[in-house]
Amino acid sequence: MKYYLVGGAVRDELLGLSVVDRDWVVVGSTPSEMLNAGYKSVGKDFPVFLHPTTHEEYALARVERKTGPGYHGFAFDTDASVTLEEDLSRRDLTINAIAKCDTGELIDPFNGKQDLENRILRHVSDAFVEDPVRVLRLARFMARFAYLGFTVAADTNELMRSMVQQGEVDNLVAERVWQEAHGALRAKHPRAFFDTLNSCNALRVILPEVYALFGVPQSEQWHPEIDSGIHTMMVLEQATKLCENAGVRFAALCHDLGKATTPAEVLPSHVGHEERGAVITEALCERLRVPKQIRELAVLSARFHTHSHRARELNASTLVKLLGSLDVVRKPERFKQFLMVCEADARGRLGMEDNKYPQANYLAQAATEYCAVNTGAIAQTIDNKTEIPAAITQARLLVIKHWMNQIKPRSN
Repeated sequence: MKYYLVGGAVRDELLGLSVVDRDWVVVGSTPSEMLNAGYKSVGKDFPVFLHPTTHEEYALARVERKTGPGYHGFAFDTDASVTLEEDLSRRDLTINAIAKCDTGELIDPFNGKQDLENRILRHVSDAFVEDPVRVLRLARFMARFAYLGFTVAADTNELMRSMVQQGEVDNLVAERVWQEAHGALRAKHPRAFFDTLNSCNALRVILPEVYALFGVPQSEQWHPEIDSGIHTMMVLEQATKLCENAGVRFAALCHDLGKATTPAEVLPSHVGHEERGAVITEALCERLRVPKQIRELAVLSARFHTHSHRARELNASTLVKLLGSLDVVRKPERFKQFLMVCEADARGRLGMEDNKYPQANYLAQAATEYCAVNTGAIAQTIDNKTEIPAAITQARLLVIKHWMNQIKPRSN
């Protein structure tokens, strides 16, 4: 019975990154031997055990055989005769197929260390095509490691293109797509996830709503980059600079989805794309099972981002309606996130990356005035409870009008 440190722990250690999880592979053992040694069985599809003291995962060395479509269509063999090299050969990328024994020696049959040094993501073998999740995982690794200069090997990209063409990617389930996308959105360079999927033609299958934006023109006056898809990627980059919140970044990705459905005869104008985008975003979130909190921010951002850009042009009544729709009283943190999405949208344009966004401060001040209205006191003065909402709205309207009059620039 031999134990080897494998996968991400070895990879990240070689990259000089902090190691979070340590996974081990066990060669020459059986489930009964592991249990007798005090390990706890936790594996569902194949034998995985928790160490009795460290609680780190120890998996029996295994080989796998494709038996059906998708990533559930596999049969596993964990016989004690399975070698370490056979186990490593089933892994997705060479940089994840390196093992380390207790003496510190590396076992690297697929030259993963060299690919790490050359900053290349490369498949271990043609068995890569058997699991469509590997396309998503590779794209997520790009989101995580692009800042270090990693690229995808040309033959690996070609292999992924063939998987798309043969329909293997069609078998991905929505929950797994969201799981990998969410991981990418939390990484250092989320745009790389979507660029990688696009480069192998997988984006049009996995996220057709985003793919549809590429090639759709916008007015050069407001969008020097012209292409709606390029703009969306630029907005995502700006959102990444503004914060680490995955919800803000996802909302940035979705904010202009409505532009893909603009009738060709009215291009490059996109009147009404906000509401169309909100509907598309809602449907996308439903399909991917996006969590409610992230979904709500994305839908609101799609629907109201242009209101934010035109904040100083809004009259008091429209401004009150906007703040009410954004639920700034009960959801102040989400309101801040909404403003970040809007700022990212304003800056995600060619040559405008460093522009200031005073609309955010303006709306934040308006929200402070709006929230300062004592709704409880108003409610206590009204006997007919059905009249309370209108009375509160009227009070907020008067407060906002007064505030707007105060901050108006005085004419000489």
